[in-house]
Amino acid sequence: MKSVDRPTLCIGILTMNEERRIAQCIQSAKFADQIVVVDSGSTDRTLDIAQEMGAEIHRHDDWQGFAVQRNRLLNYAASEYVFFLDADEVITSELAIEINNAVQSGQPFVWETYWLEVAFGRPLKRISSRKSLPRLFRRDMVMSFEGVVHEHANLTIPNAPRHIFKSPLLHYSRETVHDSLKKLTQYAMLGAAKRAKKNRRGGVLYGIISSVWMFIRLYFFKRAFLEGGPGFLYSFFIALEFFFRQAALKYDRPYLNDQISR
Repeated sequence: MKSVDRPTLCIGILTMNEERRIAQCIQSAKFADQIVVVDSGSTDRTLDIAQEMGAEIHRHDDWQGFAVQRNRLLNYAASEYVFFLDADEVITSELAIEINNAVQSGQPFVWETYWLEVAFGRPLKRISSRKSLPRLFRRDMVMSFEGVVHEHANLTIPNAPRHIFKSPLLHYSRETVHDSLKKLTQYAMLGAAKRAKKNRRGGVLYGIISSVWMFIRLYFFKRAFLEGGPGFLYSFFIALEFFFRQAALKYDRPYLNDQISR
């Protein structure tokens, strides 16, 4: 932690077997005053690489969901601001400047970022997607995080003003078919558990309807077809995630209930 007389920034990263991506991720965060890695029990070289690159590392093997890990990360954040960065993301130099300017403003705002998806070998620049995600908070505003997946922050100022950075955050979400298959399982089951907690119904028909609609929305309405093969694969895998989420909601109910009760 650097000793400075200005608002400081912590960039927090959650990891689990991210040896292939973690170096580029941490390198992009080097402008921060503090880089904290909270690991969920990696069995590869993730923590070795993170430590070699100067990150502060903490290991918590008892996985209880993304929100719990983010809350643990908050406890290690010793800066006035905290930016949450995923291990498969990279901060561009343009975005780093915007983040620094936001931190130096000292304002109690919430700042959001857009994703530029990098999938199957190239950035998908022609996909029309403008969903922004809250990433930068003043540390004293964040009480805790809640949620199994796509967790949200509980703030001391619930209606805090929100600003969106102009520069996108690079998201290496689906670099290979192999990675996409692993992510499909993880996010389908996490999404199903989240809906089971709310007593939602599921099943094959629900899955077919939701997956077909999601594919049409991404491939045609969001113009993924302009990206050729990578655009098709990107849309197809997300649609599959929607299908298996609904199928698991019905046929894996005992397993989901067990996950919720932990």
